[in-house]
Amino acid sequence: MIRNFARLPAFKQVNKLPQFRFASTVASTDLGSVDHGFEKDRVKKHLGETNTKEFTYFVLGNGRFVYASAARLALIKFVASMSASADVLALASAEFELGGIAEGTTLTVKWRGKPVFIRHRTADEIAKEDAVEMSVLKDPQADKDRAQNQEWLVVLGICTHLGCVPISGAGEYGGWFCPCHGSHYDTSGRIRKGPAPLNLEIPPYTMAGEKLTIG
Repeated sequence: MIRNFARLPAFKQVNKLPQFRFASTVASTDLGSVDHGFEKDRVKKHLGETNTKEFTYFVLGNGRFVYASAARLALIKFVASMSASADVLALASAEFELGGIAEGTTLTVKWRGKPVFIRHRTADEIAKEDAVEMSVLKDPQADKDRAQNQEWLVVLGICTHLGCVPISGAGEYGGWFCPCHGSHYDTSGRIRKGPAPLNLEIPPYTMAGEKLTIG
């Protein structure tokens, strides 16, 4: 038997969704936005209120200036500390009178903690050293190149072998002799025999009359 569906009652809508009515008009903001969520976080500036951004820039700018000034002062103090003091500058040079040194003798003085030999040479010593052939020297150097005034020889009193102090007026060549290892120097301070490899060093000096300034 076929049922007659036409006689069945029509289905009724059981579940109806709630209908909401939205406001037709929306309040606009200063920026034209409909989102009001930002309004609770917005900081309103009142008349006479300090601008925090400008104050922050001011503090940062002054802070950087203070730091730069402090760094500059620290650098100046560091450079000043590296400069030689007055007592150190006084030791950098030394003056000596030559009038009291007789011919053929050697005066030993101290400069920067090192011994310095000042020899007043005779004419015979000068002529003898001038006649030496360069080929016989271990460290070839002419006598005239080792003295501003050949009458006066100024050399450091330190052996070039191991730093000992040679004895004046001794050795086979009449100049200096180092007893530690047997190095012989002539009256020009040139190494002539022994293990020393170089001539006695000549310090920087100037002469003005009978005044000698070393350094």
